[in-house]
Amino acid sequence: MFSLQLRDFTIEQFLQRYWQRKPVVIRQGFADWQDPITPDELAGLALEEMVDSRLVYKKRGKWQAETGPFESYDHLGKKAWSLIVQAANHWSPEVAELVKPFAFIPKWRLDDVMISYSRPDGGVGPHIDRYDVFICQGSGRRRWRVGALGGHREFAAHAALLHVDPFEPVLDVELLPGDILYIPPGFPHDGVSLEPSMSFSVGFRAKSACHMLSGLADYLIDQELGNDLLTDPKRPIHHNQGYIDATDFARIRAHMQAVLDNDTLMADFAGSFLSKTKCALDLQPLDEPLDAQTLLAELARQPLVRTGGLRCFYLDATVRKGVCYVDGQRYAFGAKAQSAVKALCDNDSISARQLRAGLQVPTLVDALVAWVNAGYWYFAD
Repeated sequence: MFSLQLRDFTIEQFLQRYWQRKPVVIRQGFADWQDPITPDELAGLALEEMVDSRLVYKKRGKWQAETGPFESYDHLGKKAWSLIVQAANHWSPEVAELVKPFAFIPKWRLDDVMISYSRPDGGVGPHIDRYDVFICQGSGRRRWRVGALGGHREFAAHAALLHVDPFEPVLDVELLPGDILYIPPGFPHDGVSLEPSMSFSVGFRAKSACHMLSGLADYLIDQELGNDLLTDPKRPIHHNQGYIDATDFARIRAHMQAVLDNDTLMADFAGSFLSKTKCALDLQPLDEPLDAQTLLAELARQPLVRTGGLRCFYLDATVRKGVCYVDGQRYAFGAKAQSAVKALCDNDSISARQLRAGLQVPTLVDALVAWVNAGYWYFAD
């Protein structure tokens, strides 16, 4: 549905020159653009309780923000407001197609596809994002100003809006349908709609060390791991009661480092932590659950499709044992399922041929049955 076209550089050159380095405009990155969702359909998503949506506008010169669901926009007028829906790829298969052209970045880095419908003069104000974003211009036109990296004061323009002080732009561009603006983390930017317009932002987010260490602590507690106490036999006499000497500090550090050096433990944590979805999934459990025989017969006829936004990964340290991680959970199917596990995680749609020997592993078949019945994977027909 979407085919990325780079005229001024290759994907390899983009990664070398621009990725996490500096912003760039990709003119007509998507030629013959067609919006995968209409403004009315977007408003329909914003009606749903499970969908993360926001309205951003100005009232008497002051920024305002509201969270959905929304039933009406009549009070906003015809100008200077934006409707934003997060994780639209979770709810619309057509929007999820927009992720595929950016498959040169691994899925564990993917955040979501955010859609903004803006009236003329609408926007969310000048701000800084903490993630990489490809802003794909849909219908309409929008002007973007991007500033230089660093040294920008942030302040709360509203309880839900963090803005930056005015900045001198290093880029000042008007995007037309099919144009793409890539912005790395930390660069201030401000987009203002010139007419009714749609923007589709494909975001890639990395976790901070603080976030990961907090997640690791929670994982160790949940799995009842890391409970071995620090030991110090053959301790010499200590003469300064308030002093943590270099030997003790090294012992403390080594005790903690032993957890980080445990490849299997860290792989299980990383896979579970990174595969957990941030936003709700559009799961459609089957009214009439399938059994293994019915699933295998249907799989011989048509492929299984992964529901939008579902995260599933594998790592070198554990995949040899047929281990994968799906929506925060670890699954182990044995060495014979290794190729099937890789295929399952690498493909949005998967056939019986791709799963091959994995279909001879009863535990994997049982998991497929459970996943399909729960709505994680589905048959399109």
